[in-house]
Amino acid sequence: MSASVSLAVTHLVPLAAKEVDENKVTPGILGFIVFAVMAVAVWGLMKSMNKHMQKVDFKESPDADAEGAREQAGSAAQQR
Repeated sequence: MSASVSLAVTHLVPLAAKEVDENKVTPGILGFIVFAVMAVAVWGLMKSMNKHMQKVDFKESPDADAEGAREQAGSAAQQR
């Protein structure tokens, strides 16, 4: 056997041994895959939200009705 095969087998032997505590819970590869998929989904949503937010125009056009109501309220307050 070559040195690299010997080293690989040495690292795999503890995985096959029954010395592992049966009460110990670990996420394993499935937990990592689920976490990675969720991280990619959040990244995609953030990128999409950023693209949509750049399209939004935050400048409001002046509202004629609101201006008239403000002027009437201002003149009524001055008459008191």
